[in-house]
Amino acid sequence: MNPNKALWEKGDFTRLAATMRESGEALTDSIGVRRGLKVLDLGCGDGTTAVPSAKRGADVLGVDIAANLVAAGNKRAQELGLTNLRFQEGDACNLEGIADHSFDLVVTIFGAMFAPKPFDVAKEMVRVTKPGGRIVMGNWIPNDPTLVASILKISSAYSPPPPEGFISPMTWGVEGNVVERFEAAGIARDRIAFLRDTYTFNAEATPAQFLNTFRTYYGPTMNAFEAAANNGKEAELQRELEALFAAQNKSTRPDYTSIPATFLRVTVSV
Repeated sequence: MNPNKALWEKGDFTRLAATMRESGEALTDSIGVRRGLKVLDLGCGDGTTAVPSAKRGADVLGVDIAANLVAAGNKRAQELGLTNLRFQEGDACNLEGIADHSFDLVVTIFGAMFAPKPFDVAKEMVRVTKPGGRIVMGNWIPNDPTLVASILKISSAYSPPPPEGFISPMTWGVEGNVVERFEAAGIARDRIAFLRDTYTFNAEATPAQFLNTFRTYYGPTMNAFEAAANNGKEAELQRELEALFAAQNKSTRPDYTSIPATFLRVTVSV
């Protein structure tokens, strides 16, 4: 099996996505999704941005590599009566079966950044976007002190070294890399814009319970704990992550966790 597919099918990202809904709605508003737009949501999960895009009247296709998340997304669309939203399996490195210049807007929020061939990802996103359309990416930033970048950094210290040729998904959080990849896909530098944005995780749980959601359902964290257990360092990883979650929590309620995480928002004008 494709290792990327195995990673995202390993847990159940829908449990984590449930804590990201409010920010998904806010982002959808801020990028101007509206009725009549054709939208591709790439690495969409179960629809954190695809569902609000469809609710605003756009014609939305969600593509994800994980079969379980595609099934969960189609179930959500059906339950919500969103006939303008469908999900299908696909690989961001090769959007086989999707025609050139098909979409007004391509959105990928913490999705395509995890695909293993970043230059192919940029090329494919540009290919399927209509001239005059946009690509909007949300990417975690390497060495950023906020939640997700910190989780991934801490976890990597407990994990075996990646295979030869591996390109870290965090490289998408570096502006120079983004420019290089889209320039290789034919996009001029002055058509690529950046800003720092925030995604907030809100969970009806204590910080330690919210960490358990990552540990139980988020593929990268699951792998880190398995590797740590093999090295007798599981408790050490648990303590380090518990301290991180407690320090980052902004909620004043003991039974609720609210943690903002900074990301790089990329807008490409095609």
